[in-house]
Amino acid sequence: MQLHELKPPAGAKKKPKRVGRGESSGHGKTAGRGTKGQLSRSGAKRRAWFEGGQMPLYRRLPKRGFKPPRRVEYALVNLSVLEERFEDGAVVTPEELVAVRAVRSLNRPVKVLGDGELSKRLTVRAHKFSRSAVEKIRALGGEVEVIE
Repeated sequence: MQLHELKPPAGAKKKPKRVGRGESSGHGKTAGRGTKGQLSRSGAKRRAWFEGGQMPLYRRLPKRGFKPPRRVEYALVNLSVLEERFEDGAVVTPEELVAVRAVRSLNRPVKVLGDGELSKRLTVRAHKFSRSAVEKIRALGGEVEVIE
């Protein structure tokens, strides 16, 4: 057998239904679209979420408030967490925070908050800091570095 001799198996190639070609064809007049109605018209389309005139789901559900499209959600870390999980003189980075399980993953930028007391001198690198966190870290001689 050669390439030019290949044929699809019997019954694999079905001829398309020829509609609108006379009454005796069985698909004449309305061409299988039924009589009248939205889908009988040419160019008829229905949106995927169309529910046949029933009140659509997106209109049945309540809508509340405003969600800003470019809102940044931070992974929050308090100073109390840094106090218990890091040694004196340590460099705290987002990667280190994931390693000590203070932050779940690196998907969100990290913000350090000033809740709790700090007694260790730390170098903290994060995307954002609260004012109280910066004051408490610097008061002990630590460093605050903002990551871009």
